[in-house]
Amino acid sequence: MKRIAILGSTGSIGVNCLQVIQRYPERFRVMALAGGRNVNLLAEQVMQFKPEVVSVRDKDSKTQLKKLLAGYDIEMLQGEQGLVKVATMPTVDLLVSAVVGVVGLRPAIEAVKCGKALALANKETLVAAGRIMMDMAKEHGSAILPIDSEHSAVFQCIHGRDRAEIQKIILTASGGPFCHRKDLESITPDDALRHPTWNMGAKITIDSATLMNKGLEVIEAHYLFGIPAEDIQVVVHPQSIIHSMVEFVDGSAMVQLSVPDMKSPIAYALSYPERLEGVIERLNLSSIGSLSFEEPDLERFPCLQLAYDALNSGGTMPAVLNAANEVAVHRFLGKDIGFMDIPRIIKQVMDRHKVIPDPSIENIFVVTEWGKEMAWKLQ
Repeated sequence: MKRIAILGSTGSIGVNCLQVIQRYPERFRVMALAGGRNVNLLAEQVMQFKPEVVSVRDKDSKTQLKKLLAGYDIEMLQGEQGLVKVATMPTVDLLVSAVVGVVGLRPAIEAVKCGKALALANKETLVAAGRIMMDMAKEHGSAILPIDSEHSAVFQCIHGRDRAEIQKIILTASGGPFCHRKDLESITPDDALRHPTWNMGAKITIDSATLMNKGLEVIEAHYLFGIPAEDIQVVVHPQSIIHSMVEFVDGSAMVQLSVPDMKSPIAYALSYPERLEGVIERLNLSSIGSLSFEEPDLERFPCLQLAYDALNSGGTMPAVLNAANEVAVHRFLGKDIGFMDIPRIIKQVMDRHKVIPDPSIENIFVVTEWGKEMAWKLQ
């Protein structure tokens, strides 16, 4: 039986993860859960899965949770310290990191230092500190298993392959809700939150709308699979049936297809190297009819190009890109700035940053805070 801890259990990835675990009680046991401020849902999860430890975002949330779980024998934690303690529990075999933002970086680092397997849905961990994380995982014998559907697809396609066989990676993008919309200046948060294919949290949904989500995935793919930026291509594929492709040196390509359901890559990360039966609906290509592809428009969606620029700059630039994007998205959702102000602010922050070529983890945290502060100041 595999013992699981989940950071971000009340978010969309966390909820789907628990649904998979619920179907296979003989294979998985939930040892710890960490949620944000949705304490009502977190309390329900605790009562259903009976973990030994639970962690929340802050003191107020902890007070509310205590009331909801009155008389329940469980250790309650809070804040970053709580996330780190959950991530490093000796009784945990696999940590699922599904929190949003750079807050997931510290607990991921500590889990890897303990040699734990890390099922990663938190993009910011590898975007901000990809080289450090991959080197650390190698040093401590920790497996990093991707949960993003695109990286899971690549992971499955290259499994058992020699690196020399791989020509390039092709990441597919749904294109978000505005793939063919001409007027992007007037987009509201409500518009951007209506994704045509996936049901995700607010931040990642906005990232999908700007194509920054795909840009972050390009950076992740570079570190996960050791592929240069110029060999990572993005193709818009609105149906979201092909989750990614790998092209080999002989001109052939392998693809991974399934219905767009996050339970598929989650289940593969949980059960790796095995597969679980009956996780998602079966794919029926004849009912889909056709699959279409097109090049992303980098002029209308400059966030994708900014991500490539950050990766090519290297060092601390991806961390700064990520920090600026977090704040810009937050400001857009709060109606403080417009949709097209998101890439404008990110670029301004990047232009002001002096790259540290070979950063330490502390450098990453320092420039992240700098990037956030700068993104709040710019108008």
